[in-house]
Amino acid sequence: MIASVEADFSVELGADDETLEMPWSGGEACPQYFDLKHHPELLSRVEETAHSPELASFLSVMNSRHGPLETAKCDLWSSTEINPEEEIFGATHKFGSYVDLLFCDESQRFSFEHHERFVNQITRLLKKAPDLAASAEFLVRRCLYHVGDNVRDGFYVTFYLFGYGEDEEQARRCWSIGLELAENAIRQARERLRGD
Repeated sequence: MIASVEADFSVELGADDETLEMPWSGGEACPQYFDLKHHPELLSRVEETAHSPELASFLSVMNSRHGPLETAKCDLWSSTEINPEEEIFGATHKFGSYVDLLFCDESQRFSFEHHERFVNQITRLLKKAPDLAASAEFLVRRCLYHVGDNVRDGFYVTFYLFGYGEDEEQARRCWSIGLELAENAIRQARERLRGD
């Protein structure tokens, strides 16, 4: 099996591309938005963390009280569907997740350049990480922020992470390590951007 950390970013701002609305509502009996930044005690109500202490820890760090980021949505899953570009890992299983990341500072929320520098910095850092059967992708997307009675057009980042292996356990282990590496890269990228 080829082992490497594949990391990349792209921009999805087309009319048909995914858009987030903040705050969002899934309606009754649907997934729900929890403001973990201001109410960390709600973390236990995020369904996806029930069987993933790794994801719970990541969300806790991303929503830390004095940090510049917060999260909006997340999910995780396992699969045996390997795309052609994933065949380099020689794996039969993958374990994946996504987390939507938003900047807390209004000036950053509405700055495309800030988002682009941020994801560029993270992917460069991850490419220097130790070899691992994992891939990470950061997508800069459009977000509609409700500010008082107005709606402002801004941005957010969707972070996808996949771990690969010969079975679900190995794929999940690679995903877990990849999540730690991504958390460290995000912290470093925040610090570097703060110094700009």
